[in-house]
Amino acid sequence: MKNYLRVLTVSCAAALAAAAFLVSADPGDTISAKPVVDEGPGYAVETFDYPLADKILAEKKILLKRGDGHITLADCASGTGLLEVWARAKEKICFKVTGTSGWLTMEIPAVYGIRGSATQTAQVDMTVGTEEKSYTVPKDAFTPVGESADDQGRDHMLVEIRTSR
Repeated sequence: MKNYLRVLTVSCAAALAAAAFLVSADPGDTISAKPVVDEGPGYAVETFDYPLADKILAEKKILLKRGDGHITLADCASGTGLLEVWARAKEKICFKVTGTSGWLTMEIPAVYGIRGSATQTAQVDMTVGTEEKSYTVPKDAFTPVGESADDQGRDHMLVEIRTSR
């Protein structure tokens, strides 16, 4: 008899809940099922834009454009083995280099020297007027580039760094 009362009580509660739903529902409403997948978030598209580039430009006057995340701006006091860029009228600019290869595009004017990171060689591309020049920077060595390697001493803009092991 106890089981019968439990089943009857649960059945009555379910019937009351269904009736309450039907009474509160608008007669013109229709219930339809559709896949949730169609309403999911959009696709993430990687643009390779440098994060917080506007803030870095405003604070440090360094235009970092795009990269793969393996060459990132770093505080020069944060450690050793960083890739160091030397430019006139700027303090030393340092980059942390990770992974087996990396790339970063930028605009840093009047660059005259680069010290390679401790673990990777670098290929740097620079422009002077309409001319483009490339330099190889060995691991952990200072390399004269730009105006210090130019027989005319012209200002060179650093536009890209590519690293590899």
